Amino acid sequence: MSLIPSVFGGRRSNIFNPFSLDIWDPFEGFNFPSTLANVPSSARDTSAFASARIDWKETPVAHVFKADLPGLKKEEVKVEVDEGRVLQISGERSREQEDKNDKWHRVERSSRKFHRRLSLPANAELEQVKATMENGVLTVTVPKEEEKKPEVKAIEISG
Repeated sequence: MSLIPSVFGGRRSNIFNPFSLDIWDPFEGFNFPSTLANVPSSARDTSAFASARIDWKETPVAHVFKADLPGLKKEEVKVEVDEGRVLQISGERSREQEDKNDKWHRVERSSRKFHRRLSLPANAELEQVKATMENGVLTVTVPKEEEKKPEVKAIEISG
């Protein structure tokens, strides 16, 4: 039983399915230039990969950044720190080889580039940055400079 009447293009789906990734275009079938079918695929890509999500936590000894980059190899990711104390993480998922005999039913994985820039705090030790990649998670560790505690000099009180 369809929950959406056939008036709307005969589409059969369950609107209560939270895992449904289908985008319903209410103008599908009409000859309007604004339908989703006319939007370039580059504008429809809303992959989390294209805007890689990054967690940043501060420990007593370092700043730790973690980015989910599923399906990427470490050779496809670049981590840089520039002189302006900016951490840059970028990369690109390469496109799968297409065979002319293949019939694609759904393409949801993006072959996009991403680029994130994060300003590092003043206590970041820029020369000691390390990065590792395991199971599609990039971890960048930026050690903190040791805090220089002011030297306290005792003053003798005369009199």
